[in-house]
Order: sequence, then structure tokens, then C-alpha cells
Amino acid sequence: MPSHRYRPYQDRVNVPSQERSWPAARIERAPLWVPVDLRDGNQALAEPMDPERKRRFFDLLVSMGFKEIEVGYPSASRADFDFVRDLAALAARGQIPDDVSIVVFTPAKPELIDRTFASIEGLPRAVVHLYIATSPVWRDVVLGRSRAQVYDIAAEAAAHMARLAEARPGADIRFQFSPETFNLTEPDYVLELCDGISELWDASPDRPVTHNLPATVEIATPNVYADQIEYLHRNLSRRDSVILSVHPHNDRGTGVACAELAVLAGAQRVEGCLFGNGERTGNVDLVTLALNLHAQGVDPMVDLSDIDAVREVVEHCNRLPVHPRHPYVGDLVHTAFSGTHQDAISKGFAHHARRAAESGVPESEAPWEVPYLPIDPADIGRTYEAVIRVNSQSGKGGMAYLLKTRYGLDLPQRMRPDFSRVVQDATDDSGREATAKELYELFATAYLAPGRDGDVTLDAWTTDRAPDGAHRFVCTLQVGDKAGDFEGVGNGPLSAFVDALAAAGITVDILDYSEHTVEADGAPGEAVAYNEAVAYAECRVGGVTRWGAGLDTSVLTASLQAVLSAVNRAGAAR
Repeated sequence: MPSHRYRPYQDRVNVPSQERSWPAARIERAPLWVPVDLRDGNQALAEPMDPERKRRFFDLLVSMGFKEIEVGYPSASRADFDFVRDLAALAARGQIPDDVSIVVFTPAKPELIDRTFASIEGLPRAVVHLYIATSPVWRDVVLGRSRAQVYDIAAEAAAHMARLAEARPGADIRFQFSPETFNLTEPDYVLELCDGISELWDASPDRPVTHNLPATVEIATPNVYADQIEYLHRNLSRRDSVILSVHPHNDRGTGVACAELAVLAGAQRVEGCLFGNGERTGNVDLVTLALNLHAQGVDPMVDLSDIDAVREVVEHCNRLPVHPRHPYVGDLVHTAFSGTHQDAISKGFAHHARRAAESGVPESEAPWEVPYLPIDPADIGRTYEAVIRVNSQSGKGGMAYLLKTRYGLDLPQRMRPDFSRVVQDATDDSGREATAKELYELFATAYLAPGRDGDVTLDAWTTDRAPDGAHRFVCTLQVGDKAGDFEGVGNGPLSAFVDALAAAGITVDILDYSEHTVEADGAPGEAVAYNEAVAYAECRVGGVTRWGAGLDTSVLTASLQAVLSAVNRAGAAR
């Protein structure tokens, strides 16, 4: 590949050397998030949003708690202009919260600024966002202007905006400036531009201006962007009157890292899109950024508690799917197929439940420490049903977890490898995932069915207790095509049954046994219910060891079925 054609960032922009403070900083509060889905994201769609989709997206952003929302480029299209006018009508009827500011975008051209101000007529609160490209390649190739000429264009536009705002004394109109292609622009020139515009707009602590510094096209590693942001953060005049904002794109796939390091370096505001939509590889993903903070114990200050509802609206409006491996949100990000992962997650859930119970707090409030899951899926409205899914790569822990959580069947540890082999055989043959329902069906076929219908069946039985305390078991057994009545004695009904089997010529040693009541409902129409008991028995039968299981409303009947299941499975093996 002709890599020699491309210059490294240090040959394209000089970042002043300085002693960095951002590597030692921590993010302890959320920045101001500003979604640009309705402007930057919308202009990146093959089919831009119609008014219905735009309104639905806007309502979503308001409901999530965003306080500044960039809604369009009103001088660029009639659709964007009309949408801003619709919002002005909503505001006049009190249908936009008082703490939400509408942001509109304009280039540095007087006639387009006039059109932009016309669009916001009647809005009680608005931010007018002025931009101009500033880097050498844009100045030379696109604008054909010198540094001084670009400065004059930006200053004249800023002054024109100030005059238009002064003519509307009743409106709360604030200003924002973006030196587009900031990350490719000489830092001293950006400083000169921003300081000059701050002065023109008379920035003050009670009426700050926003200086937004875009990584319009990523050119370097995120630490370089952080250095550029920190240089402005340290050197801007009227710093207490400036909201320092960033707008990272994702050309190198590091938009999230750029945004996080920029906040460490002094940025107070981040522009981006939900799920990262935007031109080329997209804008920075605000959902990932917010949930990264949540995972560190910092309130993201936006409501993501029903992430699937958010995703449904965004997918409808953008007509783009969210990737199944998207951080936090994709269908598969909380899912483990690997056996080792499943085992760790299953143990983590059990440990979490124990710790919550010991602390006397609900599981939803207890500190979260579950392997492979950085956040509790329930925090964002996800259930645990899809956390563990089974295919040919899965292990015994995941299969046992699904049977327990969905059907209340808590397989003994020693039985789990045996069931794992049953599932592996099925999934290896099919090459696809096994659902929880299919796992239950495999379990029922392999372990429950042989206890009810096999070569050896229990046709009728009674049990009683002798005066000496011994148990007597009387039964009719069908062995192959022969039936007979048999009797056994033991210290319990199950041992008496084993003695009756011996009388029929079937020698059984019970190596392991456990039972429990069912603690979960199955899906509608399935057999498992709260009033049932399940028994598991590992038996040696004629030199062959097999597990069996039984399920019944009677614990004793379930235990007899478990032993018979092991007997029939051992007989089939022989």
C-alpha cells in the first residue's frame, strides 16, 4: 500500500509543547451533552428525516433530558427552516420546557445569518451557531483566503449576529462559534479567532459564549486532540466567560476516546449523535459516552433507563440499524456464548444476589460486580433473559443458568457436564444457537422422558411404614415385555424402591441424589410450574453410571422417576 503518500499529523499541524495536566485528571461530573442528530446527523442520511420523524426525534431528546438540542441548518433548506418555525410555535404554546435551548447552525455569510435569525423569530431561547473553516488546506483549497481574510469574514459575521440579537431585546439569544477543521488549524490562529469573537460578543460569566472545537476529520491519536484542547483551555482570554465545547468525528474510530480525553483537558460541552450517526464514520456517540460515565459511578444526567425504546425511535427516524455489537446497546453486548464467560457470569449473578441479601438492600441498589458485564443490564431496561445464550461454544454453566432462571431447574454440579454433552451433540449437529425452550426440551427428552416411558416402567405402586420403622415398597414393574409384582424394604421409600428393583433383577446403586421445588414459571403452555418438584439421581446400573431426573407434583413420584430414568438410560447405553 502507498503509505508514503500520507503525512503524519505533526507535519500538518504544530501542537505547542506544554506540561500536560489532563493525564492526571478525572471525570467526576457529566459535561453538557448536545445532540446534533437533527442537523449533523440528518445531513448524513441518504434519506433525510421528514417533519414527522424530526418531531419524534426531537421529542425523544427532550424526554431524555438534553438541555441544548441542535435542530437544523435553517438557511440550507426549506425543510430545516420550517421545522425551526414549527418549534417556535410549540414554544409559544408552552410545549417546550423552559430549560431547553434550541440551537441553529449558520455559515459566516450575512444573508444566511439573516435567514437563520428569521427562523428563530418567537423562540424565547436559542443558540445561534456560527462556523467557518479555518485550517490551511481549507483556506487554500476551498475558500481561497488568507488567515487575515478568514479572520475578517468570521469577525464581520459575529458582529452582524450581535446586531441582530440586539434588535430582539426580549429574546434570550446566545452565541456559539466553531472554527471548523479546528484539529488541522494552527493553535495560535484558533486562539486569535476565538479571543477576537469573545470580545465582539462581549462574553461575560453571566452570558458566556460557546467556542466549539471540532475534530472535523480525525487525523491523530486522541492524546493529540487532548493537547490541542488543553492549549485553548489554558490560553483563552475571558476563560470564565467561555463554555469550551468539542465536536469529535470518528474517522480513526477513536471519537469516544477523543471526547473523553478532551473533557479531561478542560472541555465542558460535547456535541455528538445518539449511537454515533454522522457523515463518513459518524459523530461521536453520546450514548456510549454517557453510559461510560454511568459505569464509573458518575450520573450521566440523561435518562437511558429504557435503552430499547430510545433505540427504536432512533432506528425509525434514521432508518439505520444499531449494530448488534454496539457498546451497551446492541442486541449481543450483554450476551455470552462462551462457556467460560457463562460460568463466570452465572457465578457473578449468584454472588451479587447473596451480597444484596446479606446487606439488606434490593439487588437493583447493591454495588455491581459481575464478571464480563460492566453495568447491570437492568439499569438500561434490559432483562437478563438474553445474557446467556447457548451454542456449540457454550459450557455447562450457561446451560444450567438458563434452565434455572427460566424453568427453575437447578441441576446438581455433578450433573451439569452430562447435560452439557447432550446439548453439545445437538448444537454441533445443527450448528446454531439453542434457545432456552430448546434446552428444556433437550433436558426433558434426555432425562424426564426415560423415567416415564422406557424399557423399565413403574405401572403401580404403594408404600407404607412397618412398626419397626422400615419402609416397604410394593409395585408392579414392566421390564421389557414382562410384567411382575415386586416388593422391597429399606430405610426410606427410595431405598425400598431400589430393593424392589433388585428383586426384579435390576441392581441399582444411587451415587448422588438431590431434589428441590421449582422456583420459576415456564413459558405459557410449558410443563414447569411452581407447584412441582424436581429430583435428580445419579445411579450405577449393571456397571453403567447414568443421571436421571423426574418432575411431578409429588416429591416421591419425582424421585422414583429420576431413578427409573437413570435405569433406562443405563440400559440403553448397554
